[in-house]
Amino acid sequence: MIALQAIVPIFLLVALGYLLSWRGWLAAEAVAGLSTMTFKLFMPTLLFTGIARADLGEGLAPSLLLAYFVPVLAVFVLVNLWVHRQRGAASPLGLTASYSNNVLIGIPLVTTLLGADQLVYLFAVLVFHSLTLFSLQSLYVALGQGDGSRVDLRGLLKSLFNPVINGLLLGALVNGLDLPLPAAVWKVADWLAAAALPCALMVLGMGLSRYRFHPSTAVFALSAIKLLAFPALVWWFSGLLGLNEAARGVLLLMAACPTGVNVLAFATSPEDNRTLGSEVFLSTVLAVVSLPLWMLLAGH
Repeated sequence: MIALQAIVPIFLLVALGYLLSWRGWLAAEAVAGLSTMTFKLFMPTLLFTGIARADLGEGLAPSLLLAYFVPVLAVFVLVNLWVHRQRGAASPLGLTASYSNNVLIGIPLVTTLLGADQLVYLFAVLVFHSLTLFSLQSLYVALGQGDGSRVDLRGLLKSLFNPVINGLLLGALVNGLDLPLPAAVWKVADWLAAAALPCALMVLGMGLSRYRFHPSTAVFALSAIKLLAFPALVWWFSGLLGLNEAARGVLLLMAACPTGVNVLAFATSPEDNRTLGSEVFLSTVLAVVSLPLWMLLAGH
């Protein structure tokens, strides 16, 4: 199966990173240095080169954004409503069920399975992905605690305007203004971008090695929503809006990706930290099985 052949190398790199960190074959300083290089240089450069050369007119179609973000908001709201009724306070569980690891897992998946020319759809969603969900989560926490909490604007801006987002925005600027860049600059950018995906996948595995799996009903329920219900909703709604098959395939892959590790920044208690860490770990492991099944369903 083509989908399985594309997915196995991705998760082998994740497993390699996990092994290197778990066995202590890389010093903590080396892991930290590789992570810093990956997220402050390699990944921003990859996103910059991709979006600077993409056809943004096709990717920024309103129907494409609606097809992804309407299901995102539905999952975010419904899970938070359910959990809020149980706890009587705000939690990060709705964010966990709706926030995909679209950079570390989504980009290599789309590139390998659907082709680099289809990344324009993923980039269009990425521009608004963290902005939308992190803003909603911060607002929900401020309003849902019932204790007069305020939105931490400084923390929110710091989480939004990070090197990855800056790479996207800079690429969009170069693309939109049709700015000419010297061939030597493009060559260096392409070299740096080539290091992004293997390094990012190993760094993801290294990060997962720090988590301990604590099984619970919440962890299994969140993983099921993230890997099954959310992709199904995106697939159905994108078809309802009449998106082409290429765009639907990209959105399905993005929705079917495991939960992104960034959600851990919104954990406000040890219990939430255990639940989120366990769900990120479990959804990443189970995605090895669920992703090929979704791509088989989509005909890829």
